[in-house]
Amino acid sequence: MKILALESSAVACSAALCEDKVLLAQSWQNSGLTHSCTLLPMVEDMLKHSGFSLDQVEVIAVAAGPGSFTGLRIGVATAKGLAWPGDKPCAPCSTLESMAWPLAHLEDTVIVCAMDARRKQVYNALFLAKGGALERLCPDRAIGLAELGEELKNLEKTKIVVGDGAKLCYNTLTEQGVSLTLAPEHLRLQGSWGVARAAVELIRSGGLVSGEQLAPVYHRLSQAERERLERENAKNKD
Repeated sequence: MKILALESSAVACSAALCEDKVLLAQSWQNSGLTHSCTLLPMVEDMLKHSGFSLDQVEVIAVAAGPGSFTGLRIGVATAKGLAWPGDKPCAPCSTLESMAWPLAHLEDTVIVCAMDARRKQVYNALFLAKGGALERLCPDRAIGLAELGEELKNLEKTKIVVGDGAKLCYNTLTEQGVSLTLAPEHLRLQGSWGVARAAVELIRSGGLVSGEQLAPVYHRLSQAERERLERENAKNKD
């Protein structure tokens, strides 16, 4: 099954075309340009230069969250647009699970996925690499770094941290006495191959949705919404 996967949840942006677990083509950039300007042209160029067409794609996969509010909206909107003409099913993949898949070969290692969520928090999930697959140890969540550090101190296995929040997580937690390794740069940032690999699991579990049903998963309110609620709460106290 051919899967077109999109990743725009953070600063880096990428697209991949896979047949089941086999990577056929991939385009990735970390230029800082707006994803709304780069993602769709990236997809079109990748398909053109690899000799495939959108008609040959059977599933559209996207990193649906957590992540940057704007980045997630761009990725999901692009996936919807690509799915609509052929009424193709979509795979709403966890950004955190997707970033863990390139490290699934590290047998018996706990993969600490981390995205900077500001306010001394990270979007986080923990996975155990086992037999080339992933065993989820906790749900996707927003968690304080201090709380995460205390949790990891109780895990005796080898730990490696990955994601655009990996350096923040590594620096903070090692100061707390947590023993963990920083993933190498070429595997650290989010990438679309991981999204495609996560999509394979969604296909197996019957987790595909229609383009109409596809939606971002933010895991917490946006800064604007938080500030609005804070203002309303302050008014109610007066």
